[in-house]
Amino acid sequence: MIYEVTIDGKNYRLDLSRADGRWQCRLDGREVDMDAVLTRRDVLSVLIAGKAYEIKREITPTDMHLWVGSVRYAAELRDPRSLRGRKGADADAKGPKKVVAPMPGKVVRVLAREKDEVEAGQGVVVVEAMKMQNEIKSPKKGVMQKMLATEGANVNAGDVLAIVE
Repeated sequence: MIYEVTIDGKNYRLDLSRADGRWQCRLDGREVDMDAVLTRRDVLSVLIAGKAYEIKREITPTDMHLWVGSVRYAAELRDPRSLRGRKGADADAKGPKKVVAPMPGKVVRVLAREKDEVEAGQGVVVVEAMKMQNEIKSPKKGVMQKMLATEGANVNAGDVLAIVE
């Protein structure tokens, strides 16, 4: 999974995956030797390059902070695939919006046809990746202008699947 992370105002791209029971991590394209375990709610024990850290998450109604030892960092985490992570920015936007594949996979179902009216957050295409089906949602309320995805087609991350206007 790829995340956009902001720590004390500095932006990072974090790519996490799990293989053979271990975490694989790339931070801004650089591989990081690490492992992590959730020890209790909002507390993560992380081993980075042989050094252990305890990271505590503090969530308030307006923001999130991470505590590493006695040092507090302002943190923001965005999952580009998440409609909630976009804070509704595209939901009210004017003009056509592209529905893109967030990961490589295979189109297993097309849920909307051209000229269909769709709601923001409504599923329009289902893409299977690593034996998991992911429903790709409309970024805004509108009319399905163009459906480019077809069932059985292989897609790459970033491929345009549909256009909603």
